[in-house]
Amino acid sequence: MNRLIGKIEVAGAGFINFYLKPEWLAAEADRATAGEYGKNKKLTGKKVMVEYTDPNPFKEFHIGHLMSNTIGEAIARLVAAQGATVKRVNYQGDVGLHVAKAIWGMQHELAEKKLTIKKMKVWGLQERQKFMGAAYARGATAYEDDAAAKVAMHTLNKHIYDRDDATINELYDVGRAWSLEYFETIYARLGTKFDEYFFESEAGKVGLEVVEEGLLKHVLEIGDDGAVVYKGEKDGLHTRVFRNKLGLPTYEAKDLGLAKTKYGRWAYDRSYIVTANEITEYFKVVLTVMAQLYPDLAAKTTHLPHGIMKLPTGKMSSRTGKVVTGEGLLNELKDTVLAKIGDREVADKEQVADRVAVGALKYTVLKQQVGGDIVYEPSKMTNLEGDTGPYIQYTYARATSVLAKAKTEIHDLRFMIQEINAEELSILRWLYRYPEAIEEAGRQYAPHIVASYLYELAGRYNTFYNKHQIVGNEERVYLTRAVANVLASGLDVLGIAAPQSM
Repeated sequence: MNRLIGKIEVAGAGFINFYLKPEWLAAEADRATAGEYGKNKKLTGKKVMVEYTDPNPFKEFHIGHLMSNTIGEAIARLVAAQGATVKRVNYQGDVGLHVAKAIWGMQHELAEKKLTIKKMKVWGLQERQKFMGAAYARGATAYEDDAAAKVAMHTLNKHIYDRDDATINELYDVGRAWSLEYFETIYARLGTKFDEYFFESEAGKVGLEVVEEGLLKHVLEIGDDGAVVYKGEKDGLHTRVFRNKLGLPTYEAKDLGLAKTKYGRWAYDRSYIVTANEITEYFKVVLTVMAQLYPDLAAKTTHLPHGIMKLPTGKMSSRTGKVVTGEGLLNELKDTVLAKIGDREVADKEQVADRVAVGALKYTVLKQQVGGDIVYEPSKMTNLEGDTGPYIQYTYARATSVLAKAKTEIHDLRFMIQEINAEELSILRWLYRYPEAIEEAGRQYAPHIVASYLYELAGRYNTFYNKHQIVGNEERVYLTRAVANVLASGLDVLGIAAPQSM
């Protein structure tokens, strides 16, 4: 026998059981107390760019952006856990028809309410954001219902691109700045800090150059109405416009311009783009055209589509103003958590409730395979029992409480190997799998593997906690330390905070 395998048994036809030595499991638990446990160096030296969230200035930060942020942040952390240098980036639509709709709405809201930009500059961030949401909803509704307003918005759109009207420029600059300032408060709440920001106004210019290159290489062609198109039917796809008949770049051209701009700013080895799966077919066309124009960039690029969050009240609509905002959803989850905490004494109750609320949302998104839809159920998501983020956070808080009560410094692992009970052995047989979970999750872009691992570990520890006295037993305290370290590490990989008390 070697140091790893204790015994081998035939377990029926075609099956063999290998039993790991308790001594090896105990030594692995010792390693699990180290800060870097679970991480590896498989991507050391690689530069990886992850693009996610991508909210549009002048519009609401909605629940779809929460989904993208949650998944994108977890992917970025999984990649970093394998030694790569990661750059988190955010691509935002600061030009386009949605901006024209918002500015048209701003013009009419200002006139109707006898407001000026100067007066509004003293408003708080929340009040400004409410105004921006109402302005966009008004413009979007008028665009559909009023033919004259629609024409006016197309004219506005051209002025916004050309920046040839001082009054429109002022509304644009102020609205853009307010939106971006507001978005930063949401990123901070979610625990995301972006390294780079890219904007459609920048990518669009490069995109127009790409269109010309596409025409020269006969990848793109002039359509019947003068627009530049890619006829994707020959590749089993569909036709899409890359420059419209007015000479403006479309989303497709901008995304190609973005790819060149990204690589020019930071020459990455891999680029991941996290978006909702409703634009999967769109990305198939964009990546096919990219492969024909810039094969090296296309080979480095992967689109990771995710599902949507379904609400009991039906589909949201920014056109009507019936939007479930990201902030509104987080606030509702926080209120739910506060109600469950009740009168219990919890230090920094507001902060803890917010971290638990964010954790509840993130874990609900991440515990299933990327690509699936989820249902928003605030009471269920915030439960302290079952397969939820708060359950794992609470287990971590429980373990840290045990360690605080133990007040013991243990420098050497001293398990009484012959006296390990079934619950301790159950934990030991799971702890060592954490590095495997991190590696597999990174290889498959699958945060749910880490989430599942943590849920199982929490369950095994709670069974152990409920059955045995821990404080006063050095071996059990040490095992608790290993569990706490792995829970904290795994939650961090998922982008979830680990409160020390709940």
